[in-house]
Amino acid sequence: MGILNVTPDSFSDGGRFLDAASAVQQGLLLVREGADILDIGGESTRPGAEPVTLEEECRRVLPVVEELSRRTQIAISIDTQKPDVARAAIQAGAVMINDIAANREDESMWRLAAESGAGYVAMHMQGTPRTMQASPQYGDVVAEVTEFFRNRLERMQACGVRLEQLALDPGIGFGKTLDQNVRLLSGLKDFRGFARPIVLGVSRKSFLGGLTGAGVGDRMPAGLACSVWAAFCGVSVLRTHDVAPTIQALRVFQAISERKL
Repeated sequence: MGILNVTPDSFSDGGRFLDAASAVQQGLLLVREGADILDIGGESTRPGAEPVTLEEECRRVLPVVEELSRRTQIAISIDTQKPDVARAAIQAGAVMINDIAANREDESMWRLAAESGAGYVAMHMQGTPRTMQASPQYGDVVAEVTEFFRNRLERMQACGVRLEQLALDPGIGFGKTLDQNVRLLSGLKDFRGFARPIVLGVSRKSFLGGLTGAGVGDRMPAGLACSVWAAFCGVSVLRTHDVAPTIQALRVFQAISERKL
């Protein structure tokens, strides 16, 4: 899953692809590099980020979704917390909703997924982007994320979302400390019991800097290590800025693992 942020303030690539033409060209590059999914977002979800209006988010993402869905054959995902943005993006050609706010109580996003048949990624987050890193607390982070997934699968299916539409994301960096992120990564195999695709996004995130001391632009090796570990644990979808290097790392992992050494 290639990341395409159409924002001025995302932590890694904010402002680089803010105009539609640049965003479309970056999306096409990610496709050439081998992305199977393009995840397009118009609102930064970095820690402390301020929300944007519905109108502004639609202005940023809809021309990009429409043009890329016309020019590519791969799946387009809309990364949004707003049901109205998701609905408009689906009408423009998106086939997936990547929802960091699956901790919501309102059911309108889930009913949209049921109505449209779009794929839906339910991500765990403690709090909101503005508050999530204030002081995240867990007794057992893997157990609590597991219980969150169980609850959300039940609630979404009660809203009419089919099980085959659903994927799960433990939300690395979303309301977790460095130690909690590492514990979640070490426990990825625990989520396989849901028999749903697991989505993982670690690309360039701050906990990698905490572990290695590397700046945002120098965290690719750390992200690749996480990607190979995630593949070993059965993760199905890797959300990354660095599509070509990730594919290269996974091809080597696959060649070795198929030998069953």
